[in-house]
Amino acid sequence: MTRRLALVIVGVVVTTLLLAGAGTLALASVRARATTVNDLRDQATEIAANIDDILEGDPATTSAEATRQVRNRLRVLNTLRAILPIDEISVLIAQPDGALPTDELPGGLTIEQLQPERLAAGETIADNEGKLAYAAAPARLPSGRLYVVVVTRRIEAGLGAALRLFVWSAIATILLGLLAAYLLGKRLTRPIREASVATQRIAAGELTTRLSEPPNTDHDELAELSRSINGMASSLERSRVLEQEFLLSVSHDLRTPLTSIKGYADAIDDGKVDPKRAAGVIRTESRRLERLVTDLLDLAKLQSRSFSLHLETLDLSAAVHTATDAVAAAVPGIAFHPVTTGPLPVRADPDRVAQVLANLVENAAKYAQSSVLVSARAEGTWATVTVDDDGQGIAASDLPHVFERLYVARERPERRENSSGLGLAIVRELVHAMGGEVEAGSAPNGGARMSFRLPAL
Repeated sequence: MTRRLALVIVGVVVTTLLLAGAGTLALASVRARATTVNDLRDQATEIAANIDDILEGDPATTSAEATRQVRNRLRVLNTLRAILPIDEISVLIAQPDGALPTDELPGGLTIEQLQPERLAAGETIADNEGKLAYAAAPARLPSGRLYVVVVTRRIEAGLGAALRLFVWSAIATILLGLLAAYLLGKRLTRPIREASVATQRIAAGELTTRLSEPPNTDHDELAELSRSINGMASSLERSRVLEQEFLLSVSHDLRTPLTSIKGYADAIDDGKVDPKRAAGVIRTESRRLERLVTDLLDLAKLQSRSFSLHLETLDLSAAVHTATDAVAAAVPGIAFHPVTTGPLPVRADPDRVAQVLANLVENAAKYAQSSVLVSARAEGTWATVTVDDDGQGIAASDLPHVFERLYVARERPERRENSSGLGLAIVRELVHAMGGEVEAGSAPNGGARMSFRLPAL
């Protein structure tokens, strides 16, 4: 990953430098072209304005004097070319018919580029051809003759020293990019490598493996990845513990009735017990086994969503009274108190609601010391049912997990028939399927409170 990151960063840096360099060269070239053409226009115009002092001679001079004047003129032109930023300078003298000579043009120019018609009209011509900039300015001397001053200069972008500085800066930038890529790659890949090693160890069964917890102020992707892996490991570790507890609990719940059934069957065979009494015990233990197997099948169906609901309007208050009376008949040592405020219509599956209420009330009866309070009331748009017992309550560490699959609370009831952790998990799945919510907490009297709510009509 570090290599790929370095390649990406260097690629971005090089591309940026190339684009910046190309853009700078293009802008410099355009600016140099425009500046050179304007300068030549001004210089050609200035020279043309003083051309009469340079070229006009005295007609009355002798041949020797005329030759001396021509030499002086040439010397002046050469001096102008030396002191001005001009590559070539020519002075064209129009013929009597207005035609300009072509043999005295600076190299690289044609007479058509100078546009003689516009020059004859008094316009100054300035333009460029490739890297050659030129300007032509007309002038008429007092004698009436047309002179055209033509100056040329090669266009230079002026990036000689700047270009070298740019190249060195580009090299330094690329080296800094490589260094940044190396350092950043190590910083980014180290947590990823650690996460990879941790997940491999977790997959191998080392569920106690944890990554270093990032500071609370870090909320980037790598920090969230570390937190997610730690959370996953914690969840898997807790699930394994719950699975082991579940297997132990189910094994106990299966072994106890099976031992009773086998013992009474052997006693009947040996003739050591009253067959009628033994049949009653066997029937009771068989019901315990049947209920445990039913709970296991129900939970499997609920979690796979392979069950159906038959929704209809029902009175939740009446369902509370029915469920409470049924459990009260089976547990004579506990006082059950149903409290309702009148009809509480909801749309739900009557059989599933009865199952939810039975599980909650029976669960409360296992932990209660003397009484269970079951209440139903309206709370806004919800119909809420709470089941309070007067037992030891639920430990704070258990509260978030009591409705989880396979969970068994640390505080076990003295009187229990089935505490395999399936009943409350079934409650949660059924209530959620009917659009409701479940919650566990503490009752006002210090015991446990289990509640659920469904949308009210």
